[in-house]
Amino acid sequence: MQEGGSASGKPRETKVTNPLWLNAEITFRCPLHCVYCYNPVDYARSGPELTTDEWLRVLRQARELGAVQLGISGGEPLMRDDVEVMITEAHRLGYYSNLLTSGVGLTEKRIAAFKEGGLDQIQLSFQDSTRELNDFLSSTRTFELKSKVAKLIKQYEYPMVLNVVLHRLNIDHIQAILDMAEAMGAEHVELANTQYYAWALLNRDQLLPSSEQLRRAEEITNQFRARVGNKMKLYFVVPDYYANRPKACMNGWGSVFLNVAADGLALPCHEARMLPGLTFPNVRDHDVRWIWYESPGFNAYRGDSWMKEPCRSCPEKVKDFGGCRCQAYMLTGDATNTDPVCDLSPNHRLITDVVARAQTAGPQVKVQPIVFRDDKNSRRLSEKKTQPESAPVR
Repeated sequence: MQEGGSASGKPRETKVTNPLWLNAEITFRCPLHCVYCYNPVDYARSGPELTTDEWLRVLRQARELGAVQLGISGGEPLMRDDVEVMITEAHRLGYYSNLLTSGVGLTEKRIAAFKEGGLDQIQLSFQDSTRELNDFLSSTRTFELKSKVAKLIKQYEYPMVLNVVLHRLNIDHIQAILDMAEAMGAEHVELANTQYYAWALLNRDQLLPSSEQLRRAEEITNQFRARVGNKMKLYFVVPDYYANRPKACMNGWGSVFLNVAADGLALPCHEARMLPGLTFPNVRDHDVRWIWYESPGFNAYRGDSWMKEPCRSCPEKVKDFGGCRCQAYMLTGDATNTDPVCDLSPNHRLITDVVARAQTAGPQVKVQPIVFRDDKNSRRLSEKKTQPESAPVR
């Protein structure tokens, strides 16, 4: 138990529940170089990847705690040749498993092995509906390959789940993206507007859409949804920067979501390793039970005793938990501040100023060169050891 507070500011107890969702980032290696990747910008500094046996031990320990959903992600998970082993063990343990892939490396031999091993779902990413922009955004020639992989997924009777990250450069293609998804027989489509962490934060000025682009895209999506009915489930995720209240990040810190990175670092969200003053445990050194219940990092922002005003006395805190700790740190320099997305935050102008700039197109807007996610850039950014933001506001 951890002491917290009620919506009225009175103390309350917060019960730590079991993790339900394990995300296994089994590698940071990736043949794509996406400009919005959520892997750490300094991933090149990370330690050696967990071995197959170490990953199997993590799967078993998390399942013993009650985790039921397993995401196998990266980087590109298919860069490893032991995914089949992990899938088979996950199925034996009783997980619902989902492979998140660019499609690169998904051969018919491998997908047949995944089917036999018990993989439940494959989520395939596209960068755009056109070969030119898809290949530019990933700095690879992969559009034709992805199209072939989509057919393989249907051939092996997996539900067709497509993910397209939306941003200023492709959001005006939303109708063509939806038409592509329909032609591929997609049953689930996530239109995930870019959230500005890691590589996406570096490229924010190039990627944040205007409010008119966003309004038009959502309108087209709603019209498409009305036409196709239950044939396709569409999820349109609005950028945080266009919300007035912060999201309940991972349904609350250390509440349901456990992320284990390629180097074994256990985190309550994908980005938490950036937060200063917190030491997160490694699964090489500690078992998952201790990590989840006892480690200082996972207990740091549980409950609400850590909150400052205006969150501490806000009735919304039981819904949004003060928003995203990583976003608060990235933009203000203090992870305990209210997420600046919230219009009650004293730092909300850090969001509104960026959004205002996004409404203006043309040479009067100073835009930095786009930064592709690759090992060379990661090493360069690691050496600089600077935040992509200028001086933080505290």
